[in-house]
Amino acid sequence: MNSRSPGQDPAASAVRADYTGAIYGSLLAASVVVGAGTPGTFPRLQLVLLLLCTGVVFWAAHVFSRLFGVRMVHHLSWGVVRRTCREERPIIEAAVPPAVAAAISPLFGLGPQGMAWLALGVALAGQVGWAALAASRVGAPRGLMVIAGAINLFLGLIIVLLKVALQH
Repeated sequence: MNSRSPGQDPAASAVRADYTGAIYGSLLAASVVVGAGTPGTFPRLQLVLLLLCTGVVFWAAHVFSRLFGVRMVHHLSWGVVRRTCREERPIIEAAVPPAVAAAISPLFGLGPQGMAWLALGVALAGQVGWAALAASRVGAPRGLMVIAGAINLFLGLIIVLLKVALQH
């Protein structure tokens, strides 16, 4: 199934169907949760800020690396800069759901460990969901959508195993 309607720009459709940044950003968020280590004085605030700031820094790194590559081949314009910033935005957006999960974890009576597991679960669910959505949007058969989700779940489970190993 084609996600593009008649008369729609193929390049615009490709950008909307490219969830690479969201998948990458979700895995990055999961890694941040695992790497956050022992909670400090304000664990929720620290984890929320760490997730959001890391997302912004990685977004900026991706934008810079893409712009540097464009600059080597084409003239760099403000339009290209804005488009590149917009195209890489899913990296930041993927950090928001786990950050929100960490922020609202007290509503569920969760302490620092529960907060970290909730944020990690949300990040991994995002990673699997974005992978399945990406496959769906490009018209992949259902089996390929399941494979894309399963591969991303496997990558996420590696992060979970690291979290368990680092806690003991």
